[in-house]
Amino acid sequence: MRHAVCLSSLLGIAAVGLLAGCPDRSINKPDVSQGRVEYKDIPVTVNRDIDILFVIDDSPSMLDKQTNLKANFPNFINVLNTIQGGLPNVHLGVVTSDLGSKGADDAQPGPGIGTGAGMCSGNGKSGNLQTQMTPLVTGSYISDIKDSTGNRQTNYTGMLSDAFSAIASVGANGCGFEQHIEAAKRALNNNAANAGFLRPTAYLAIIFLADEDDCSMAHSTLIGSDTATLGPLQSFRCTRFGIRCDQGGADSNAMNQIGPKGMCHSVDDGTYLTKIPDYVNFFKGLKSDPNSVIVAAIAGVTSPFEVELRAPLGSTQQIPALTHSCTYTDANNATEVADPAIRIKQLVDSFPNRSTFSTICQQDLSGGLQLIAELLKVVLGSPCVDGTLADVDPNTPGPQYDCSVSNVTNFGAANQQETVLPECDNLGTPASSANKPCWAIESDPMNCSGGQHLTLKVEGNEGAPPNTHVISYCVTCTDTNMDGTCDATM
Repeated sequence: MRHAVCLSSLLGIAAVGLLAGCPDRSINKPDVSQGRVEYKDIPVTVNRDIDILFVIDDSPSMLDKQTNLKANFPNFINVLNTIQGGLPNVHLGVVTSDLGSKGADDAQPGPGIGTGAGMCSGNGKSGNLQTQMTPLVTGSYISDIKDSTGNRQTNYTGMLSDAFSAIASVGANGCGFEQHIEAAKRALNNNAANAGFLRPTAYLAIIFLADEDDCSMAHSTLIGSDTATLGPLQSFRCTRFGIRCDQGGADSNAMNQIGPKGMCHSVDDGTYLTKIPDYVNFFKGLKSDPNSVIVAAIAGVTSPFEVELRAPLGSTQQIPALTHSCTYTDANNATEVADPAIRIKQLVDSFPNRSTFSTICQQDLSGGLQLIAELLKVVLGSPCVDGTLADVDPNTPGPQYDCSVSNVTNFGAANQQETVLPECDNLGTPASSANKPCWAIESDPMNCSGGQHLTLKVEGNEGAPPNTHVISYCVTCTDTNMDGTCDATM
């Protein structure tokens, strides 16, 4: 006995993994069937190429976070290895947030500021891919691609995690005015130093690791000597002139006042910092299909957002500063902090269904990295079912799964079109079904290592347009027994 999931109402909802069930659906007992829905987005034209750009904050407070990233990177790769067919064809590159004293609209860098760790001078690292001159990697980025014979062609020696650890060891001496988002743009905007990294037909994933918000400058005047207008030469300038809060921070003077603020967002009509919508348009414009761009961040949570008085390091004079939004104790029992990443979060949220954000304030970043990898797995289109599918009619022999599957063309666009596919009428041999194109749930333990080792198979879809996505929603259990079956006692 099958029931159609409310697909039309769910299309377009940001969904990764398990979503809340539809409130108006009617499913036969047991009640456990009404718990959750697993979402799948599977491109009909399979593309296993993905370029992954890590933008790593290399300012003086980042050593522990970088160590955390490198230690947990294998968990990221482990998830990608579970994609059907194994590890995708990846390019892995690293840039840092250090762009020196050059703003996006400046013809030349402004005067340098500071000395030693945290100083800002010239073009910084210019958005160029970093390898730390490691002998483990040949070239400016990691390449790991499966050839036509099934063998992996790589440009590194040893383990992939060791090669990444080497190029991600960017240190913590970079400019204290971190230009995370502009660094990603400079890396991808026809940068000759990064030639070959960005493949025209590959997916693009941009991953930010930062403990302070983005301070991409339009002009270097933001870090100039005009303290009467801008206040002390501290990174709070980025907050004061780059963020507005509808509650308690309507302008730069209000942002300078001590106390909590709410409903905060990027300033997109100011003169000192760049505009987030411009970056959204740029990154989406790198691909013919904007859904091919994925943006993720591990950064400071955006709440609470509060301004306090605090003395900068080496000074006793208290000045306005952004209160840390989260803290944690690192492996050496030192207190680590992060500030609310309003601009970064706003960028991430501009890529619905293609983004994820998690906190950097944790000793173990494996959860955040796994979340990003799971997102990439979803985008690449793994047909494997991760959860435990609910048997909506246990009185009928055999599992009775409740799925709704559609072909969707122009997915996410205004002219999106949906064609609902039927369940195959010959579940024993779906390929011989008379109602193709159709779908079936089949066992595939070789390619699907999670859940019940099940896969969603669509038969007879060869004639679908190249830009078609198979969108599916299957009802899963709210809880499972020790043997992996649904707990029908709830």
